[in-house]
Amino acid sequence: MKKLLLTASIIAAFNSQNLLAEQLNTISVEATKLSDVSGEEVKSADLAEALAKKIPSVSIVRRSGIANDIILRGQKKDNINILIDNAKVYGACPNRMDPPTSHVLTNTIDSIEIIQGPYDVENFGTLSGAVEITTQKPSENFQGEISLNVGSWDYRKTATTLSGGNDSIRYLVSASKETSAQYEDGNGDNFFDQIANPGLPAPVGVQYKTDDLDAYDKTMFLGKLYIDVADNQGMRLSYMANRSDDILYPSSKMDALYDDSNIYTVGYTLKNIGDYSRALDLQYYSSDVDHPMSTLYRNTSGPDGVNEKANELTTDMQGLKIKNEMDLNSNSALTIGFDSSVRNWDGSFRGEGAQFAITGLSSIPDVDTENVAVFAKIENNYDGFSVKAGARYDDTSITPSTSSALPSNDYSGLSANVMTTIQADKNTKYFVGAGKASRVPDARELYFHGAMINGMMIMNPLKGTPTLDETINYEIDFGMEKNLDNSKLKTRVFYSMLKDYIYFNSDAMLNAFENIDATIYGLEVNGSYFASDEVFFDFGLAYLRGEKDEALPGQTDTDLAEITPLKANVSANYEYSHKNMASLKIVATSAWDNFDEDNGEQAIAGYGVANFKLTHNISNDLEITFGIDNLLDKAYAASNTYKDLTLLTDGTGDVILMNEPGRYTYINGTYKF
Repeated sequence: MKKLLLTASIIAAFNSQNLLAEQLNTISVEATKLSDVSGEEVKSADLAEALAKKIPSVSIVRRSGIANDIILRGQKKDNINILIDNAKVYGACPNRMDPPTSHVLTNTIDSIEIIQGPYDVENFGTLSGAVEITTQKPSENFQGEISLNVGSWDYRKTATTLSGGNDSIRYLVSASKETSAQYEDGNGDNFFDQIANPGLPAPVGVQYKTDDLDAYDKTMFLGKLYIDVADNQGMRLSYMANRSDDILYPSSKMDALYDDSNIYTVGYTLKNIGDYSRALDLQYYSSDVDHPMSTLYRNTSGPDGVNEKANELTTDMQGLKIKNEMDLNSNSALTIGFDSSVRNWDGSFRGEGAQFAITGLSSIPDVDTENVAVFAKIENNYDGFSVKAGARYDDTSITPSTSSALPSNDYSGLSANVMTTIQADKNTKYFVGAGKASRVPDARELYFHGAMINGMMIMNPLKGTPTLDETINYEIDFGMEKNLDNSKLKTRVFYSMLKDYIYFNSDAMLNAFENIDATIYGLEVNGSYFASDEVFFDFGLAYLRGEKDEALPGQTDTDLAEITPLKANVSANYEYSHKNMASLKIVATSAWDNFDEDNGEQAIAGYGVANFKLTHNISNDLEITFGIDNLLDKAYAASNTYKDLTLLTDGTGDVILMNEPGRYTYINGTYKF
């Protein structure tokens, strides 16, 4: 496989009012598209926070001031697929400090397509959804922009983008620098204060040494080059770099000394090369992440880190995809393709002073995950009726280092789906879909080891479970879209049956991951309404329930973890002149009434938060954005405390909740030329 990929790498590339009214543009019944992300999301680089505020079916997993994770319809981690310019990016941290969404900056993003359900056969591991991020493309004419952003808690960001070229060659370069102190919650507590709360503090050893540490320092770069080799041939080259330093994760026992990633892509497209090829596309990508996490900033490390404990992890990914699109007739199109990838994940512990004995102990035992797949999808369109169908066959092998003495695993599976759309009249559309998809366990779930010193004993327990089966999702979706002159409504209901779902058992000292059967079902509603040419509203809500078929051995709770409660997003917008707009957005959830208490979750109160934003164009070239998030400075928590992550506990043994930021004021200036 590695030789194949290496060989391949050598061979291998507004309607303005409607856009404002509909930040979530529906481009197909199984997907939602978020447009103009770079223009809209000027607050920070945290894509997870932006998605949670805009889309009711997306929730944030709060870990820090940046680099947070997402839950999509009750699913996170490998259960949803995240791609950046069609490249798969994995974090190196087994504790999800560096999720894939943290390796791209919002000011470089053109659009985001969110596929809900098992309706993607082109990419490896799309079990229950996918987030496909597309960054900006180079332009033919020279243009650029410079933006400056300042905000509460000493937030500072500078960014610039330049693009240009001609009919044959085009380029884009973008760079940014972003720093922030620790945010304060609605009680005025920063990271230091939240985990040193006098009521039920975390153990002194895992508290911060000082309260004046910055939260993060992040620098990013994106470079692209598009070359038209011939009238029907084009090459695409891209490189993205992320350099994040000293990122604090207060709810964990460690912080990231740095988080460095690189994403390379090469694409080549040939169009209209025969009766059997409307477009032939080849893409190779390579991504790598270097992530050491450490106790250096915690009391346990001692003065100057003399007793520091670290887990130093790396991961890299290579992938090759070849797909051919052809027209079967005037109503039908067929796509067939080949997809392959190999991921390596490696980690080991390092200790200083009293922790020296753990140095060299494995955390992730140099694991290779190799996948080869073929896929096909067909689309048929008729008057008032369309059918899309797809299938994919995967063959995957997962192999740890031979020195680990752990077993290898082989998996194979067929995924398939069909989505039917009926245009009942010019304003009404109905759709129904059914699909099956799978995803294999990752190296953490199979082979992860902890490390600790207990008296005279050095312990390296196996927390992973090497005998896990792959997870299979059987899902049905149906819904309706209704479009009127001044409003739009989309509703969707889904039912997901998860076989051999990979779940964490917090009672297990060893082999803590188990296969269980479970169901997730829910309702989603999205819409918009124009009260006038200047005033319009966007709204959405999502309701979920998740249940295990049976409680885990020794437990009684059948609630599934991370099933977020009823959530609503409502936005009132006033466009007082062309491209000038004020908006008030409400994000609210009900209380957590159904949660997995046996595995660390707890009751959390509901909340409602108001966010205000004003965008004003001083001239055609200069735009100012002013915003206040959490206007009422409310203290609240959005994400729960499922123990599949290693989180801090208080004096009673309960996991410490991480509060969201309090009132945050920011101003951004963008100059375009």
